Amino acid sequence: MLAAIDTIAAPLVLAATTEDDGLNPLVRVVPGLMIWTLLAFVVALLVLRKYAWPQITRILDQRQQQIEESIDAADRTRQEADELLAEYRQRLTDARAQADEIVAKAERAGEVAEREGLDAAKVKREELLEQTRRDIQAETNRAIQEIRREVADLTVQATEKVTRKTLSPDDQKRLVEEALSELDFSTLSGDRRN
Repeated sequence: MLAAIDTIAAPLVLAATTEDDGLNPLVRVVPGLMIWTLLAFVVALLVLRKYAWPQITRILDQRQQQIEESIDAADRTRQEADELLAEYRQRLTDARAQADEIVAKAERAGEVAEREGLDAAKVKREELLEQTRRDIQAETNRAIQEIRREVADLTVQATEKVTRKTLSPDDQKRLVEEALSELDFSTLSGDRRN
């Protein structure tokens, strides 16, 4: 590898040292070459300034504007996302509050329905008890009336058998009233009259 470098570098070193004054031609000052070099540089600079720099500046400005627009769009998107997140959180809070309110209303409605059901059951029970009392009282009165008729019939029959004669309707009535007055029907009807 060193041999390859030596073969390439040797002619360059030889060409640089073979000049008249022993200076390298790249380092030596040649006024004509220097003027043409400056003139070429100025022309290249003017051409670049006239045609290339406006294009490069325009492209760089466009790129800067695109970057700024991208940053603005990212900021707007982030702001919209923050607003949406805040709105979502607010809606979630509202939904939870509504759910809690619905549950509370349902519990209150359940309690009211239970209370109304109990009240209705109590009223129905009282009505049934009152109806049962009336039925018992009516049945008791009917039974007492039936017993009175039986007692009256038995009294009339017993009296007729004892006296061996038929009683007149007035005598029967008087006899039945006396027999009935001696019986205490209040104990049968549940009344405790003295």
